[in-house]
Amino acid sequence: MALGTESREEFYSYELAHAAHKIVTEVAPVHPGEQVVITADTASDARVVEATAQATYAVGGIPTVIWYQTLPNPCMDPPAPVANALLRADVWIEFATAYALYSQAYFAAIEAGCRYLAVTGMDVDMMVRTIGRVNYAALEKMKYLLYEISQEADTIRVTSSVGTNLTMKVDKAGDPFFAPPPSEGGYPIMLGGQSGFMACQDSFEGTLVFDGCIWPPAEIGILRSPVTLRIEGGHIRSIEGGHEAALFKRWLDSFNDPRMHMMDHACYGFNPGVTKPTGRIVEDERIFGCMQFGIGPSSKGAPSHTDGVVLNPSVWADNEQLEDEGRYVHPELIRLCQEMNVPGY
Repeated sequence: MALGTESREEFYSYELAHAAHKIVTEVAPVHPGEQVVITADTASDARVVEATAQATYAVGGIPTVIWYQTLPNPCMDPPAPVANALLRADVWIEFATAYALYSQAYFAAIEAGCRYLAVTGMDVDMMVRTIGRVNYAALEKMKYLLYEISQEADTIRVTSSVGTNLTMKVDKAGDPFFAPPPSEGGYPIMLGGQSGFMACQDSFEGTLVFDGCIWPPAEIGILRSPVTLRIEGGHIRSIEGGHEAALFKRWLDSFNDPRMHMMDHACYGFNPGVTKPTGRIVEDERIFGCMQFGIGPSSKGAPSHTDGVVLNPSVWADNEQLEDEGRYVHPELIRLCQEMNVPGY
């Protein structure tokens, strides 16, 4: 806690109600009569869960809140009764810290037509800063613009002052996480302030240095020293650094599965409400100006998944520079940063 009041019921209570209303009207719009399942684990913040259930009911949705134990790792199936409930949901809002994203239950829910919103690990402060106090419409515009610019390129290159020098080839098949949603059927919805592109997973080449955060494992979170990955053909060949690098390597090795050493995805972070690492990965992936990389591709059957953050990157889409040390320099992106009232633009 920073102020000593964050854990109290009255902390940002009015602002929380406003943010919860935005969740069900702008982020993942709920229509009257829709069945909305809200899942949380024992590490979740009950205040955001209750506020979202109340907002759902206020707009005519039918909220059902399900709590269950915190699972050891992300991407694990929730208990069977939870998974069964998701098959009958029109909307699934997930607050569970050990998220079920990429699990078999997640894929089954999407296949059954569910709209899934990932707001895992969120607390009151995070909801107010990342949803309540931002121009959400402008965030969505920036998501689609970054996606379009990146998908039109053949190669994305990322560097940073601490040693990142990584290239990826763009897969023209596209990425459903950041493309406009389908007119019908189920689909995932990510918290605003993140975009990306579909990278060919075997094309990651070079050095990747995480200097913001890594999660999981839970023992790391905010990084106190950089963790350096040497990558060839989309596979992590070595992990270098201090204590946190050793923890990270040990966690990846513990699965005894080579797919946990494979690169999965790359994303841009640009939520104006996130200016520093907090250790909560859904928030940290959206630090303004960062790049985030996923490891452990669910599409290839990896047993879990982890993400790390590069602070202040420079990014090129082919020969067109998008960012310079964490600052967007592309003219159209600058215009959207101004629309969002980002300091310094």
